[in-house]
Amino acid sequence: MTEASGIRVRPATRDDAAAITRIYNEGIRGRGATFETRERAVTDVLPWFDDPRFPILVATEGADVVGWAAASTYRARACYAGIAEYSIYVATSHHGRGVGGALMPVFLDALDAAGFWKVLSRLFPENTASRALCARFGFREVGVYEKHGQLDGAWRDVVVVERLLGAARR
Repeated sequence: MTEASGIRVRPATRDDAAAITRIYNEGIRGRGATFETRERAVTDVLPWFDDPRFPILVATEGADVVGWAAASTYRARACYAGIAEYSIYVATSHHGRGVGGALMPVFLDALDAAGFWKVLSRLFPENTASRALCARFGFREVGVYEKHGQLDGAWRDVVVVERLLGAARR
């Protein structure tokens, strides 16, 4: 758990699933962070808690959840067991208020403690806030997947970002 500028970061619980779902759905509606177009229900988010190996954190301001970070499987093959994909979403009302910057270091520590040697994600090139957050915390931009998927009928590229953890980083 950490606290910075009124934002507190802690491990998420199943009781946070409704808030996580709300924030995720804001991101889906915003069309700037995911190819997903179908909004989620709490029942879609609850299974994320079934595997304790994958950290899920929330950022709170007072009693309100204002952001979250979650890890998930990169690939099913055993050789990739030490690599996690991640997502960080911040409530629209809290964009630009340091929530991502509060979440990221605690999240990276949690991934390291869980035994992951690498974390990665894919970002829309125009998502400058996420790209800046990644750069700030030592992610490198590996390259661009061109026309990686369609969103609302338009092809979209993604920038692949990765960061080494633990012994792989040292």
